Amino acid sequence: MASSWAMDHQGQFRRAALALGNVPDDEISRFIEHLRLSIRLSGGSRGVPVGQFRGLPRLPVDEGWPSDEFGRLPFIFSVDCALLPRIDGFDLPVDGSLLFFLNHEKDHLATEAGDQQFSRVVHVPAGTETAVAEPSDFQPVGEQYDVSATLCVELPTWIAPDEDKEEEDEEDQSPFQQQLARDLQRELPHLDELCALAHDLWPPDEGFASAYLGGYVDDEVIESLAGRTLVVREMAGEVVIPKGRWYSHLEQEQYRLTSEWMSLVVFSLDDEFYYGSFAIRHDDLAAGRLDKAFSVTTVSEYQ
Repeated sequence: MASSWAMDHQGQFRRAALALGNVPDDEISRFIEHLRLSIRLSGGSRGVPVGQFRGLPRLPVDEGWPSDEFGRLPFIFSVDCALLPRIDGFDLPVDGSLLFFLNHEKDHLATEAGDQQFSRVVHVPAGTETAVAEPSDFQPVGEQYDVSATLCVELPTWIAPDEDKEEEDEEDQSPFQQQLARDLQRELPHLDELCALAHDLWPPDEGFASAYLGGYVDDEVIESLAGRTLVVREMAGEVVIPKGRWYSHLEQEQYRLTSEWMSLVVFSLDDEFYYGSFAIRHDDLAAGRLDKAFSVTTVSEYQ
């Protein structure tokens, strides 16, 4: 059964923005192009459970536990797709379960080489016969807990800079960043009001979040993707990068990929030093090609 949370969030925002009375419709449309929502998963007793963290996964009876060359991949969490809210532009499967597996220490070391064997996203279609997997003698099982879902608003960093980072002076910005800022000032003169409205409609929750589904790809992840794709495009002759211009082209590639890629999920690991992230292209997600999800494990700078 599809989620009863389905809603036209873009339409909801447009109606609220028009009600302000001073923002033109075409400016609202331009802002909506940047607006994304994510699904915040958190423990506790707030709301209907939509998934489980840790514990043992329910796997199809005719399939084994996803593994890498060293053995089973650690199970992180699963969600029931039919219970998740539906979001504009975030084409998760409408039913069945999504399960996420990650060997974060190995995945972190393999990121530079692009080795993706240490992560897996599994979709178990509705109606599939499943059973709780047997535990392994060599892998500890964390204490299971349920998570519920709430919606959060997300905006790209060039519209809403990361609050944890110091804002750069204009003279410290690259020419590309300066041009982007000028374009925003011209195209979105009511930017502050629209940002405030978005956060009023979908207020942030300051409590601990186990994971976020959807939204924008983290800066570190999109930079990794941009570096890889830029090398491929240069080798294919699609772009010519003059000496000393690599960073400038990397910035432009990151900006281009932001509209092409989205975050499938980002989550913190038990030790809170590592963060797991799966990014995916919009068209791959819409087509159900979850095997195309790209995993990047990062380390907290506060380690």
